[in-house]
Amino acid sequence: MMAPPWLEVLDDTVRACATHRRPDLAERLRERRNRLLDPKLRVVVIGESGQGKSQLINALLNAPVCAVGDDGTTAVPAVIEHSEAPRAAMITRGPAAIEGPASEPPAVESVTADANREARSGAAIVRTEIGLPRTLLADGLAFVDTPAPAAVDVVQSMSADVVMLASDATSELSPTELRLLEKVARLCPTIILALTKIDIAPRWRTVAERNRARLHECGFLATVIPVSATLRLAAARTGDKVLNAESGFGDLIRFLHHDLLGQAELLAKRTVSATSSHAVDELLGPLQEEFASTQQPGNDEVVTRWHAQGARMERLQRDSARWQTLLSDEVSDLLSDIEFDLRDRTRRVLVEADDYFDSADPQRHWEEFAEWLRANLAAVAETNSEWLLDRFEWTARKVGRQVAPHRPGALPDTLPREVPTDAVGEMRMPRVDRFGVGQKLFVGLRGSYSGVLMFGLATTVAGLNLINPISLSAGVAFGAKSVFEERGNRLKRRQASAKTAAHRYVDDFFLTYGKHSKDTARQIHRTLRDRLTAVADELRAEITESAKSIKKVIDEETAGRTARANQIRRDVEELSLLRRRAQALAATRPQPTLRGLPA
Repeated sequence: MMAPPWLEVLDDTVRACATHRRPDLAERLRERRNRLLDPKLRVVVIGESGQGKSQLINALLNAPVCAVGDDGTTAVPAVIEHSEAPRAAMITRGPAAIEGPASEPPAVESVTADANREARSGAAIVRTEIGLPRTLLADGLAFVDTPAPAAVDVVQSMSADVVMLASDATSELSPTELRLLEKVARLCPTIILALTKIDIAPRWRTVAERNRARLHECGFLATVIPVSATLRLAAARTGDKVLNAESGFGDLIRFLHHDLLGQAELLAKRTVSATSSHAVDELLGPLQEEFASTQQPGNDEVVTRWHAQGARMERLQRDSARWQTLLSDEVSDLLSDIEFDLRDRTRRVLVEADDYFDSADPQRHWEEFAEWLRANLAAVAETNSEWLLDRFEWTARKVGRQVAPHRPGALPDTLPREVPTDAVGEMRMPRVDRFGVGQKLFVGLRGSYSGVLMFGLATTVAGLNLINPISLSAGVAFGAKSVFEERGNRLKRRQASAKTAAHRYVDDFFLTYGKHSKDTARQIHRTLRDRLTAVADELRAEITESAKSIKKVIDEETAGRTARANQIRRDVEELSLLRRRAQALAATRPQPTLRGLPA
């Protein structure tokens, strides 16, 4: 036997719910499927308190099965079905459900009143089940009386085939009742509006017409049937057929029996159409929201990090050119300052050396002077070298703050401090002639000869001989004077030679140490430049790698969003097709269009 079309649509909807990870919807649809395959037609009676829905069921069945009155407000659902003999039971949950049946079953007339009273006192009553031997029920109808606050839940849990709203005829449908119908119509589109209490509402016909227009305007597939439970029960007691006809229950029973029971397939189609469409709408909502999220830009934090890495790379490129220029300028200034410092210190040493040899005799004090000069030049070399290295360390820190401000160990903490040992060499004493006894006698004789001759010739005028005491005394004086003058001249020559030797020695030191100082500066310059370049390259590699990893994450997220968006489009198309199939089951029902779906 071929399955009905609505069953295939319902099964496809169940599979769609399972595919989209909605087991709750799938389970609810399976329950609805099992109920639809049951030939019994469930009529769930709903309505606000005081609208006469319990009395409506009593009048339909001509039995006081539902509690009425101020103290009989429905608190738990009551299910009335056919049975060969009257029966009643209260269904409980929790420990009371496993205690076993009571020794005496509750009476049919009082079971709902007792259940309502116990439920209000806190008992775990789920529902009451009542069986009556009625022709209307035997033909396949079952009625469910519902508590007003739980009407929608009962319609859903009981898988209602028909919803009957009880609303008294004294006034038109209230906004609350219309909202209630809007909710239950998504679960069960076949609705009967039982306009109750027409016996006390003179204008019930006007109210009925306005309610029909209002229901049609709202798009509800509803039938309005005015009834009076009071007239129905009075007619049943007296057997008055005219009064029974005036009650309107004849029309209601004919509609239930002939129009609904005879069109079970149509009702199933309408129910499946509403149920499947509602389930598909619940599936489409999250998909639409997720699709909208896939159209938004990616992770703002990741994109910001990626742009930050790009800006950091640009900054590093600019800083690289800047710090290289800065390092070159600092080294140039340093070399100039170091050379000036070396020249100034050696000049002061030479001034002291010249002052020293203005009075000292190099022949006697040369060793002492040479030791002093070597010590001073060694101090000059050490001081100049320390300053050179201190300036380089300061320069390295200054440049390092631009290259790697937050990178510990990027530059060496200290630089090698070495003073050249060959810059201060041995100092030789200048060659000086010794003024010995023979040289003194020779110089003295030469000077005395001039004195004897000069004064001897002068004294001959006085009649004295050339050689006389006066000329001899003058010769001795002139000889002594010549010896003293020659001794002074020789000292000055020795001092000048010593000064010249000291200047030459200091010049040699300046050239040797100056060459070493410049070589050291260039070597340290290259070392710092290479180290800073390596650090910049490491930073550049890190930034590049970080940017690549971030870009990979962005690309993966973009690809994932694109793939997910495409999948959502396919899912939406499949669900839209399923929804159209569900709507086609009830062609007479208004079909609202889907909005906001991706193309």
